Amino acid sequence: MILVTGGTGLLGSHLLYFLLKEGNEVRAIHRKSSNFDSVKKVFSYYNVDAEAYFNKIDWVEADITDLPSLEPVFQNITHVYHTAAFIGFNPKDFSKLLKTNVEGTANVVNLCLVNQIKKLCHVSSIATLSAAKNGALINEENEYNPEDENSVYGITKQGADMEVWRGTQEGLDAIIIKPGVVLGSGHWSSSSSSIFNNVFKGIPYYTSGGVGLVDIQDVVKAMMSLMNSLITNDHFILVGENSSYKNLLNQIAANFQKKGPSKRIAKWVLLLYCNFDWLLHTLFNKKRKFIKGMVPSLYTTTSYSSEKIKSKIDFTFTPLSETLERVCKNYLKKTNR
Repeated sequence: MILVTGGTGLLGSHLLYFLLKEGNEVRAIHRKSSNFDSVKKVFSYYNVDAEAYFNKIDWVEADITDLPSLEPVFQNITHVYHTAAFIGFNPKDFSKLLKTNVEGTANVVNLCLVNQIKKLCHVSSIATLSAAKNGALINEENEYNPEDENSVYGITKQGADMEVWRGTQEGLDAIIIKPGVVLGSGHWSSSSSSIFNNVFKGIPYYTSGGVGLVDIQDVVKAMMSLMNSLITNDHFILVGENSSYKNLLNQIAANFQKKGPSKRIAKWVLLLYCNFDWLLHTLFNKKRKFIKGMVPSLYTTTSYSSEKIKSKIDFTFTPLSETLERVCKNYLKKTNR
């Protein structure tokens, strides 16, 4: 049986569908507060009986940060996909990020070792990679540099990676994937999918940076292919296409038949907005819309190479235009437009 952590998240939901499609027996953990409707909605995008697929999963209430609740989950498990993580860029959330991303991953790794799990797939992030010199593409050799201006999220994901590498030294077979910004259907108001929600509502401004993007189905395909291969104790960047934020936002807007952003917003203006947003949060308890720690990446162009995975397995990435067309169509189904 296969275990999936973070099964109610965006990536976990899509992974569960494809694992079930291949006829695997799957167990997934969830927290007491988890929203199962979002999982069923993701399944429905694949034109299947979402309820029937959902009922095939052995759902167990557990938390990766609570070892006693997690221990029984590993009974009769052979392979583990660890997708659970806390995503946040607010320094105030650093303790929560450490608890979930580092301590939680350590718990998963330790239980994999105790239960002699055959193989672990850990979902990391391109946030753990350092910048390349002279504008070169970032690859797997651009290892984490603690002297860079790393986000609190990147710091804790690097800590999680170290726990997995520690596990491999103790006998665990594992692979680590480092996806770029994941584009997929579902969870429209959270995670990376919120970009579709924001563009549909209208975004007049863009920032000057760029980022590596990847189709969620490609991420799942890579994870399953690597887990079914003889490759162990290695890590892989998963970026299908590098794009400027302006290009990404305009392509999404075009799929919605809406006007895309045409004005570049200066960095100092966005930083000023972050301060105003913080003031509203402090005085009136308004939910934060922008964290100052997110701003630098919006003005930095980072480009990545995925040649390594292409050289190791037979793998091709979905063109960005195809990904956006599919995801935008699914978004429009949600809005009934």
